[in-house]
Amino acid sequence: MALFAFGSLVFFLTWWATGRLCTPGSRLFLLDYPNARSLHEVPTPRTGGLAIVASVTFVVVLAALCEVPAKEWWLGGGSTLSTPGPWIQGMTLLLALVSFWDDRGGLPVTLRLGIQLVAVVALVSVTGMTLSSIDLPSVGAVRLGIAAVPVTVLFVLWMTNLYNFMDGMDGFAGGMTVIGFGAIAYFAWKGQHAFIFTLSLVISMGAAGFLLYNLPPARIFMGDVGSIPLGFLSGALIVLGVHDGVFDIWIPLLVFSPFVLDATVTVLRRVFRGERIWEAHRTHYYQRLVLYGWGHRKTLGVEYALMVLCVVAALLYQSMTDTGRVALLAIWLLGFAGLAVGVGLMERRAMRPGCTNEG
Repeated sequence: MALFAFGSLVFFLTWWATGRLCTPGSRLFLLDYPNARSLHEVPTPRTGGLAIVASVTFVVVLAALCEVPAKEWWLGGGSTLSTPGPWIQGMTLLLALVSFWDDRGGLPVTLRLGIQLVAVVALVSVTGMTLSSIDLPSVGAVRLGIAAVPVTVLFVLWMTNLYNFMDGMDGFAGGMTVIGFGAIAYFAWKGQHAFIFTLSLVISMGAAGFLLYNLPPARIFMGDVGSIPLGFLSGALIVLGVHDGVFDIWIPLLVFSPFVLDATVTVLRRVFRGERIWEAHRTHYYQRLVLYGWGHRKTLGVEYALMVLCVVAALLYQSMTDTGRVALLAIWLLGFAGLAVGVGLMERRAMRPGCTNEG
């Protein structure tokens, strides 16, 4: 009952705060003007992430202060980790502050990445959260040894930034947050990890409140102040879940794969082409579908269906034998490869004389 109350509270607070941030008279009314990366055509407020971060932080701290069990999960419960709650929340707020500064006036890429690196290294160093091994179906756990710390840092840093890369379409990052963190909450509940369960649930409910204003046509975007902290939280909670044995790495990767694979493949493709990956562009698969002619609503509907399908795959993976898991991962990768090829074929077809791109 208490969790229902806290979930309802964060939903209402985020919904209310997002509505205020949409108001032109707000002191935090910062507009996102269309550029080379944008899919929107009119200036739109980009501070919706403030509502998510502020509401989630308030409700999490309130839960920790109001209930004894909540204090236990806030400080890590029976975990061997050093108080992950305050450190995860503290680094999230640091990144939110820097990202808001970037939204207001822009910061050099090196400074943003430098601060993100400091935040991730501090979290890993103090709490001891690392990906010490990777479970490979039919092979077993592959120990990372001395590579555990750098691999963990790079993973969380990548999750932090790929969330930002994928926040380029109405309702997309918000929907992934609702579905993705909601799924992580379920797996944490099943694994009896109160901290991951509660924080993931609150994040999911907060994003739902924001999403009511972010569905196409969006009245507000989450901005870097939302996407960067959410990406950091996804990476941190995945590492914590793997470290504490709640799930192996493939389950959250399956859940967030619509983001992980699109961002990773797109960045690698741009690197191979010699392009500057930090510059604005519109070559992510979801952007290409919108530009192809599907528009925001159709593309978003397909992406939501894909997100749900990936959650179902993660649920199946958890209950399968090793042989089944290998088969599922193979089908998963081949499926995404097929989708990527399909997008390319649609684009080439649209460029032929006499063809249209109407979806």
